[in-house]
Amino acid sequence: MLRILTGILVFIVPIVSFGQSDEPTNPKVKSQYSKGAIAVIGTGDMGDSFGPRLAALGYQVIYGSRNPTSDKVKALVASTGHDATATTQKAAAQQADVVLLAIPWPAMEAVAQNLGDLGGKVVIDMSWPPADVAEDGYAQITIETSAAELIQGWNPDAMVVKAFLTVWSHVIDEPPSAGGPVSIPIASNYRHAKEITGQIAADLGLDPVDAGPLRFARNIEALTELALVPWYQGREDLWNIYFQRSNFVACNGYEGDGADEETTPIVDAGNLAVMPSTQALAKSCAD
Repeated sequence: MLRILTGILVFIVPIVSFGQSDEPTNPKVKSQYSKGAIAVIGTGDMGDSFGPRLAALGYQVIYGSRNPTSDKVKALVASTGHDATATTQKAAAQQADVVLLAIPWPAMEAVAQNLGDLGGKVVIDMSWPPADVAEDGYAQITIETSAAELIQGWNPDAMVVKAFLTVWSHVIDEPPSAGGPVSIPIASNYRHAKEITGQIAADLGLDPVDAGPLRFARNIEALTELALVPWYQGREDLWNIYFQRSNFVACNGYEGDGADEETTPIVDAGNLAVMPSTQALAKSCAD
């Protein structure tokens, strides 16, 4: 359970573009997810943090590994307990309604395209995107879209979600160690998938935030690029990312340029994801 983000060492992959698909129908996937089976694909730094925590919370954990019979994986299953199991990556994904991809790039490219039919499943991508080291020594993302959008393009019938990229593995192990609420921005084209992911995040002691459609995964990945700046600088103190509730704009209005111009309502204005509330609500305008 090393204290590093998944996949800091990353490489370039081809760019894939796609259009937004309709909400798939799957009777197993509901807005209120009832702690069913979660396939944790990958048994590295993040997989061995998420698996034990989820199992202890009552989720059925199925590890997906390239070598499920290795001593390392057997030890992880044993330490996880709660009837956790391990099998191949594809078999694990097929047995679960929620698939958590804890795989770094470039391995992600092959794994995400070889998990079988993921139609109707919630697929949570927590990977740092394909990137390189720029001439100035800092990270530079090398794709025009996002890792999550690539995965959605390869699995058009799945409900892909971008989440958990902005958190370090030691915070998954012990959320109080962060000293305050750690936000989890959640982006997806599917409301139900966002709500299921939000419930999982809340169960883990984190603060889920609806971050809009899947294309906003690009912003989440860029946010992590920013959070890694101290790491590249060799500093001892790194950053946790969290959002703080505020009702200032709602109470005082917005006076920026173009404030009086007519705006186009967002497509899901009447169907926003409902996230568990783990932070205190902002004060009322009267306070």
